[in-house]
Amino acid sequence: MQLSDLDFSFPQELIALEPSRSCRVAFVGADGPPHEMAFTELLAGEPFQAGDLLVLNETKVIPARVFSLNDVEILFLRQTDRDHWEVLFPAQNFKLGDSIELPDGVQLTLEQKGLPQKVRVKLDNDYFARNGEMALPPYIQVARGQRHNCSQDNHWYQTEWACQPGSVAAPTASLHFTNADLQALNERGVQTAKVTLHVGAGTFMPVRTDNLEAHTMHEEWAEISAETVKQIYDTRARGGRVWALGTTVARALESHAKGQLYRQADGSSAGFTKLFIYPPYNFSLVGGLLTNFHQPKSTLISLVAAFAGLKRVHEVYAWAIERRFRLFSYGDLSVWIKP
Repeated sequence: MQLSDLDFSFPQELIALEPSRSCRVAFVGADGPPHEMAFTELLAGEPFQAGDLLVLNETKVIPARVFSLNDVEILFLRQTDRDHWEVLFPAQNFKLGDSIELPDGVQLTLEQKGLPQKVRVKLDNDYFARNGEMALPPYIQVARGQRHNCSQDNHWYQTEWACQPGSVAAPTASLHFTNADLQALNERGVQTAKVTLHVGAGTFMPVRTDNLEAHTMHEEWAEISAETVKQIYDTRARGGRVWALGTTVARALESHAKGQLYRQADGSSAGFTKLFIYPPYNFSLVGGLLTNFHQPKSTLISLVAAFAGLKRVHEVYAWAIERRFRLFSYGDLSVWIKP
């Protein structure tokens, strides 16, 4: 499959610059044309049925974007040991061994270039809380015409149930839902379960190969408890549908199913996954997917195309753009049932 197969055009003004609590919902059934429903309809009626399971990602976004004293933007991705981090920043302007001064008198030294870069730096446990910003997708910053976040982003870009720090980006489909919404679904007989997948650097990095099979997928940490594993298989055994709230959940569940995570004696599983989902792919656990509208040529739209079919995704995206649905991380919601 070629990267160009995942391309589409859209008006720039459809990029959502802030979330909307009353988001629009595009419902895409197993067959037939898509149709629009209100978010309240999604909670109160179909497609959720009693006995279904909605799986959430409880990762928490770290405000890991830091500006140096001379205004270099650095995104901290992963701590590899006490004094070293993997980061992303415009390293072409620096030589190995160069130091960059960060707030609070912290010195960062470039030790290895590439994507990501490797640096030496010592940060205390509260450093990001004092000096960091949420790493919003760059297209939001460009569309806003601002390098820095607005004050509301700290609330907008975090789910209500986030409790496991580790992501550099939010599982954005979850931003549409509140704990009260989950309770309303529970009262209808729709169970909920939680996994953790820490969103990594790949969400900010473009696919750099024309042939998708040649793309090396970024690595992300995922954990699924024994209780959640049991809920998933019990749901499937009784004929219920397992819903993934977002592509991060879909990736975590399928990584478990495909043996990419280490299975523990108690039934839980955890580990780093590099699973890249693109057509053709046979989903083992996920029967329903709730997700935002994703950027062209991204690994995220690739996953949706694998779930629903490439032709159908192009048809639905064209339909949604014509009706001026709001796009991407702060945009509207799409709901897909596996064909």
